[in-house]
Amino acid sequence: MERQLISHLAHADHPIAAPVSEESLERLLVRAKPPARARILDLGCGSAAWLVRALSLYPDATADGVDISDTGFAEAVEEAGRRGVADRLRLHHGPAAEFAAGQPYDLVLCVGATHAFGGFAPALDAVRGHLRPATGLALVGEGFWERPPTPELLTLLDAEPGEYADLAGTVRRAESAGYATVHAHTSTLAEWDEYEWSWTGSLTRWALDHPGPDGAAALSAAREHREMWLSGYRGVLGFVTLLLRRA
Repeated sequence: MERQLISHLAHADHPIAAPVSEESLERLLVRAKPPARARILDLGCGSAAWLVRALSLYPDATADGVDISDTGFAEAVEEAGRRGVADRLRLHHGPAAEFAAGQPYDLVLCVGATHAFGGFAPALDAVRGHLRPATGLALVGEGFWERPPTPELLTLLDAEPGEYADLAGTVRRAESAGYATVHAHTSTLAEWDEYEWSWTGSLTRWALDHPGPDGAAALSAAREHREMWLSGYRGVLGFVTLLLRRA
């Protein structure tokens, strides 16, 4: 099975697609306080859960979502229709790093998708290119080390020692890129656990309901991910969602 389909199936019961609870997501969007008739962009939107909630909170806003996989777009359209915001949501199938828009955005999201740009720093640079000068805000979600990783964990994650910083270092990296941090949410261990149990459990359930080669591949992916989490990065890898503004 291709990786994007596995990810889609794994996020079926947690469409936020990050270790962030519904309550934390809403608090972040409320804290952002975009202006009237705001333009909102999500780079790496998945099933557009963040955008649909933003449009529900801000009834005069419009939004664009970009993702290399359109697997979750049907769910996005369905949920947007259920919430009555479908007419204000536009979805674009393609690489986030190649998306171009004619006008700037008041709020740009890139949560758990910085890898689409080659890492945190290039993602911050790309986000800046979409922001409205002076007043534009960004919500960027990124991993950080809660404690130093072992060489074995780095190998397991196929990560370099400097791929993530600690929390303080992550904030410094954002501010070195020309931003000021105006708020943030640091995901709790409970949020991580809910996300990971949902990820592995949803994929396992789908695998058991679909015996055969695809089911076997999905079950193997779920077990491999669960082992990497429980025996590897649980309590070591953190996640922070930064609310940033041009400095």
